[in-house]
Amino acid sequence: MSKYHTPVMLYETLEGLKVNPSGIFVDLTFGGGGHSAAILSTLTSGKLFAFDQDPDARENAKAMQSKNFTFIDSNFRYFAQYLKMHKVTEVDGILADLGVSSHQIDTPERGFSTRFESELDMRMNRDAEKSALTVINEYSEEKLINILKSYGEIQNARQIAKSIIAARIKNKISTVEELKTILNAFAPRGRESKFFAKIFQGIRIEVNDELVALKEMLIQSSGVLKKIGRLVVISYHSLEDKLVKNFMQSGNFRGELEKDIYGNIIRPFNPVTRKPLVPSQTELIENKRSRSAKLRVAEKN
Repeated sequence: MSKYHTPVMLYETLEGLKVNPSGIFVDLTFGGGGHSAAILSTLTSGKLFAFDQDPDARENAKAMQSKNFTFIDSNFRYFAQYLKMHKVTEVDGILADLGVSSHQIDTPERGFSTRFESELDMRMNRDAEKSALTVINEYSEEKLINILKSYGEIQNARQIAKSIIAARIKNKISTVEELKTILNAFAPRGRESKFFAKIFQGIRIEVNDELVALKEMLIQSSGVLKKIGRLVVISYHSLEDKLVKNFMQSGNFRGELEKDIYGNIIRPFNPVTRKPLVPSQTELIENKRSRSAKLRVAEKN
């Protein structure tokens, strides 16, 4: 499983969850199973429910031979309803390790990486209809501008969108290299890789509806966690981290604190980490892909 994806900040995750051997825990992003395996190793009579929509993760889950473990093949945006189907209404801890796994990045045909030539895809759920091919070839200019600006945090989004539209009129844009050829004219010299990564981030977020799914998951977490239950979220870019930070601190995505008539703050969580935890120097050396990770922990009121 470590070859599939090295679990990021594993020690900090377990500390944040305060794993209770008889508790009920949820891993919303099973992936290669690294975090799940560590949680399971501490359970006695407790239960672990793991979610993932990727077929490769489903195959990995077959290796988890434990009566305490249940794998659910679904996007985490539906996790509360699936838990109810398993007669679970409250849990002790929830973990979400957001973003793309190393395995997904390193599998060329998935189309997540700018390093490989492949068809434009980027679907985390390979059965989904919408792919990067759909976004690039069928979206309107205004929708492309919004994706590049809002999700990719690209400044010259309008010019890039116009170039994509002009290119696809002549020929369908089907591959990573075809898209990069269009983008080359806009890439800052010496920072091409970072520029391409931001463009791909924006497209990937749109393909998988990632930010909406994250909001839905966070809202559900406040209803599913027991009092003093823990929510642990690892994010990898500012758009994710801002949503997580605001929700943990205020109970909404604007980050605006609400108070009762006595001036007491009304929110479902108390942040345990005022500032996000980041990987140690040792981890950064051993796993370079952990470098952008930020881990936040909150406790249910």
